[in-house]
Amino acid sequence: MTNKMWGGRFSTGPSEIMEEINASIDFDKRLYAQDIAASKAHCAMLAETGIIGAQDAKTLAQGLDVILTEIEGGTFTFSRALEDIHMNVEARLEELVGPVAGKLHTARSRNDQVATDFKLYVRDAIDALDEHLCALQQALAHKAEEHAATVMPGYTHLQSAQPITFGHHCLAYVEMFQRDRGRFADARTRLNESPLGAGALAGTSFPIDRKQTAKALGFDRPAANSLDAVSDRDFALETLAAASIAAIHLSRLAEEIVLWCSAEFGFVALGDGFTTGSSMMPQKRNPDAAELIRAKAGRILAALQGLLVVMKGLPLAYSKDMQEDKEATFGALDALALMISAMTGMIASAEINEKSMRKSAGAGHSTATDLADWLVQSAGLTFRDAHHVTGRIVAAADEANLPLWRMPLETLQSLEKRITADVFDVLSVAKSVKSRTSLGGTAPKNVRKNARSWIKRLERDSRSG
Repeated sequence: MTNKMWGGRFSTGPSEIMEEINASIDFDKRLYAQDIAASKAHCAMLAETGIIGAQDAKTLAQGLDVILTEIEGGTFTFSRALEDIHMNVEARLEELVGPVAGKLHTARSRNDQVATDFKLYVRDAIDALDEHLCALQQALAHKAEEHAATVMPGYTHLQSAQPITFGHHCLAYVEMFQRDRGRFADARTRLNESPLGAGALAGTSFPIDRKQTAKALGFDRPAANSLDAVSDRDFALETLAAASIAAIHLSRLAEEIVLWCSAEFGFVALGDGFTTGSSMMPQKRNPDAAELIRAKAGRILAALQGLLVVMKGLPLAYSKDMQEDKEATFGALDALALMISAMTGMIASAEINEKSMRKSAGAGHSTATDLADWLVQSAGLTFRDAHHVTGRIVAAADEANLPLWRMPLETLQSLEKRITADVFDVLSVAKSVKSRTSLGGTAPKNVRKNARSWIKRLERDSRSG
């Protein structure tokens, strides 16, 4: 008895262990919509070029539509013995339409079939991720507009550095996520070449029209080299690289939220929908959603590293190793979509403790740089000399246990005689942030203008998407 999938070369089926290691249907069944769409495009092209008859093409297309309905309706039975989504669909098609089903695989291989399906899936995932990221940016931009003048401490080395506004902090992440969207868009542009019709690796002798199938599936063009078309997994690697950077951005924001929710900071209170309690300690409100975002970033980084390792030593064209490309990619893109949605919900529901932020913004002599700038602009010191003078004033303030704006003028003048009472105009945190009007600075008027600009831009993106 010949093997149904592999033809007369094999007289028996695979061993139980071989079936276990070889089957991919458990995870690649999610490619069903892409597989059926590509099969319908291939079928239409075969008929258009006269490779199969018009009636056969109609029969095949109708059968594929039935299969799509069955899968979406939950009545389709997947078989591990048939290995993957492609053979499961083909086997069911034969049950539905008979021997004509065998004509569908004319002029294609599972190699170009899976590459096409996977590209279509990744492309769809990129489009969905872009929508998710846009929604997150909108939540951040609205928060930025609301808190354009809410003063908070800015940190370097997690030490109080200079006062900024919470709106300014939110807009920093809007910028980061916009770059993430750009990376995904770039990956999408590069992947948008169709492998369909490349065959196993060398093309086909049938007079196929690859431009027709590429256009039907929304690709920009057919892949130019059949060997590259079936060997390429750059598109998955590049998408995972973009996903990894986005996950790192999410993880950084999640870490800040964890800190901000602590009693020591007290900057933010998350909504009940994004916190959990403790089975023992009734007072607890744990920022578990943020912590899980922070942790799930590891899955995405691991998926990228794993696929790099799979691909690094493979000769052209297709090797079975490449079956390991999908499961980790699916998991990583699922995890990223979930992370973005959770972060969007947290940002939208977060209550900002403006009083606590303002109090912390003045700690650690955060307006010391403003003092140094004043010494340059108003007292005529070089910045290096102003830096040294400010350092001595900070040391004196520490010894007196006073913030800079409460230091006696006489004490300041004893350390630098050119200091006048005007210096107190720059030593409050509110005046500090108000003065930062340079392009990209934290001044409330800057933040408010930029937030409104982003809101309009993102609304346009949302409508066009």
